[in-house]
Amino acid sequence: MKFKIPANIKTTSKLYLLSIMAFTIFRILLFITNIEKIYSMDGQLDFSNVLMSFFMGLRFDIVVSGYLLILPYFLLSLIEFINYKKELFNKITFYLVYLLYMPAFLICAADIPFFNHFFSRFNISAFQWKENPDFMFKMIIQEPSYFLVIIPFVIVYYLFIRFAKKIEQVHNSSAQTKPIYITIVASIFFILIMILGIRGRIEEKSPIRIGTAYFSNNAFLNMAGLNPVFVFIRSYYDAQKKENRELQLMDDGLAIANVRKYLGINDNINGSPIARYSNYDSATSKKFNIVLVIMESMSAGKMSTFGNPNKLTTFLDSISAKGLFFNKIYTAGIHTYNGIFSSLFSFPALYHQHSMEDSRMAKYNGISHTLKKHNYYTAFFTTHDGQFDNVEGFLYHNYFDKVYSQKDYPSDKIMSTLGVSDDYLFEFVNNEIDEIHKQSQPFFVSIMTASDHGPYIIPKYFKPKSSDIKSQIVEYADWSISKFIKLAENKEWFDNTIFVFVADHGSLIEPVVYEMPLNYHHTPLIIYAPKLFLGNKIVDKIGGQIDIFPTLMGLMNLPYINNTMGIDLLKQNREFIYFSADNKLGVLGDEFYLIINNQTGDALYDYQNNSTHNYISEYPQLAERMKIYAYSHLQTYQYLLKNKKHFIE
Repeated sequence: MKFKIPANIKTTSKLYLLSIMAFTIFRILLFITNIEKIYSMDGQLDFSNVLMSFFMGLRFDIVVSGYLLILPYFLLSLIEFINYKKELFNKITFYLVYLLYMPAFLICAADIPFFNHFFSRFNISAFQWKENPDFMFKMIIQEPSYFLVIIPFVIVYYLFIRFAKKIEQVHNSSAQTKPIYITIVASIFFILIMILGIRGRIEEKSPIRIGTAYFSNNAFLNMAGLNPVFVFIRSYYDAQKKENRELQLMDDGLAIANVRKYLGINDNINGSPIARYSNYDSATSKKFNIVLVIMESMSAGKMSTFGNPNKLTTFLDSISAKGLFFNKIYTAGIHTYNGIFSSLFSFPALYHQHSMEDSRMAKYNGISHTLKKHNYYTAFFTTHDGQFDNVEGFLYHNYFDKVYSQKDYPSDKIMSTLGVSDDYLFEFVNNEIDEIHKQSQPFFVSIMTASDHGPYIIPKYFKPKSSDIKSQIVEYADWSISKFIKLAENKEWFDNTIFVFVADHGSLIEPVVYEMPLNYHHTPLIIYAPKLFLGNKIVDKIGGQIDIFPTLMGLMNLPYINNTMGIDLLKQNREFIYFSADNKLGVLGDEFYLIINNQTGDALYDYQNNSTHNYISEYPQLAERMKIYAYSHLQTYQYLLKNKKHFIE
């Protein structure tokens, strides 16, 4: 018997195609109004990137169409099974389709002038005028060009309805597919395809996200691949999350004044209250290559240097005695995205807020942007799916020339959902740096390892000494780093390269004394450059991941504008360091550790002696000073984000 496609599937497929064509029209209009932006900085047109942008657009259009059509498809299928008053219920279903696509097309039409004004896809920020609607209304009626939005909307929506009605007529005239089990089986299979289309990706770690569209260094082509309906819904969803709401810890003005005092800021550059010139002597500036290794879960407590008796990190211990060794450094948060963001961009973790997940895709004056101004090539390597934590898209948006992820490695090297193993990653990085070095320009390379995170997989060729898997994986991670350095020592670029080692965050190591375990934040920070810096120096200053970037700039004496909350730890001091664990905040000084927990109350501990006595009543002024220090920095950062002062050209 010849197979006949059931009408519900055939009709939904036609509606899919029709809606994608409509979305494509809006994307073409966006390209036409931004035609000059498709060219690279040197005036070249990479046609393959233009095609990739449209391909990305197709992927996002399929996602949005899937969401819009899944309910109509369910109704069409139900009608197909019941076959009662088919024409009436079909008409109701098609009216539902028209209703669903009307706001979708209106968003697409409004997106064009919105993008051309803000260089950002249409998002929830378009409705920030709700507190002053009369101002927004006057602005609209006084600018006739805003009325042009209605023209593409009316044309596309009219054509959509016209062709959809023809699809409806064909659907009404179609006979029911027999036998019925064919319709049932085919309908179930098709709904699974729709769900896959809605998810946008087959990789298990993450569905499609805004960062997926960021595939190149051309900001316009990256954003053009997005569907504005997807961006709008994503931005609304992000805004509703409790953890993403703006902090209101203290008055903005007081917070800014405090931070300027803490950081010794007298400048006010381009309106940013924290931006200051770091005018190092350009006559002694050195453009060293930099390799920053962000080590998964490498708590300081795993190292013999910090007292671990198990000799798990023999290589890290050895290089800590040969370079600049910072023994009081703490991670900004407890998640990998905290570690990547704060190490590269020198801003803290705002409680739950996911800085790289933000649908606005903010830019920062971090190490990548600053070194690009000094003609550096910038690259980032991760072991697994680049879409996880929105790493790939966010870093492309923030001046990384290339982001390497699981898709760049041979399939037979993929060990688990975490991608390739650490030692293969380092081998791969060495070879890629060789190619980068041939460009005859300095480079900044950042590497995010992953093996010291479950699922723990140790290659058979590595023979650990420990018996338990968690100790074995630390040995393996340390051995992988030693392999990396040994390979690099034979490279032409080694002598002019600074290697930096820091953890993304720590891990739970016994004994756990406090509700915010310090081992989850205490990280080694090692700057290793045997051909550049002679001897060992222990830097006994309290600091954090946020201080890495300014400290490296100071080592090279490169002039720049520091628009971050980091300091040069070799030339400056900070009284306290602060870090977040989602809904809790820790503040650390040389003697005391303050834990701020709005649910259980604040506690002040003598952490140097592992004391569990709460000194909050004995030293209330100290506790308050520590809290104000941390709150001032977090509130100032929130102010910068809200007022778009976190990035200056």
